[in-house]
Amino acid sequence: MTYDLISIGAHPDDVEVGTGGVLVALNRSGFKTGIIYLTAGEMGTGGTPEIRAEEAIEAARVMGSDIIRTFDWGDCKLFDSYEKRLELAAIIRECTPKIILAPYPHVGHGRRQSHPDHVAAGQIVINAVNYASLKKMPIGGEPHRVDRVFHYFLPPGMAPNFVVDITDHYDRWIEALKCHKSQFLNPEKSRDYMWSLESMARSFGQQAGCRYGQGFNNVEPLRIVDLFDLIKMPRTDIA
Repeated sequence: MTYDLISIGAHPDDVEVGTGGVLVALNRSGFKTGIIYLTAGEMGTGGTPEIRAEEAIEAARVMGSDIIRTFDWGDCKLFDSYEKRLELAAIIRECTPKIILAPYPHVGHGRRQSHPDHVAAGQIVINAVNYASLKKMPIGGEPHRVDRVFHYFLPPGMAPNFVVDITDHYDRWIEALKCHKSQFLNPEKSRDYMWSLESMARSFGQQAGCRYGQGFNNVEPLRIVDLFDLIKMPRTDIA
């Protein structure tokens, strides 16, 4: 099966947190989106790999996306390697996505610095995307060139260079997040995760002039034919 876009995360729930609203919007518009997790999330404070897998399936159903594959590459042990690049590149060739969403591949600093697995996931993805395009790599399928890789989970102090307005899809996004009960609705945890995630979406929205948004980094310059394509969506009332 081919996909227009694939969102890749280190742990079950990463994709929902960083890109879930975007997936809902795309699926409602008729695009085909898929999800790949690189670990089972076994080191999460709440839940078990089995519970987290069930939660991820339910969240994907809510968003309208397919879970293409969940690798077992080790929660808190994830690292970039030749073998992992090949395995992921084979899926990229099979699914032929135009866009891939992945965590930012460089570590941040400060109290909320980047999770090492997120950084490793980003590194694996950008290298696998390269491998998928190379004719002589020892993987099946025809070479495929992904048009763009956009990064989420930006490190502290790094502002997104574009924000996707998810205001119309906010409620569905929240519903998907709540599927991960072991992580975000766990009474054993003192942190109010849902408030934090809503605040993050409001912050991105505030920066872009909408109520709720999800922020991304685009490394390569975008090629624009019509400059007015950049302002198709007017600024909206965010009060």
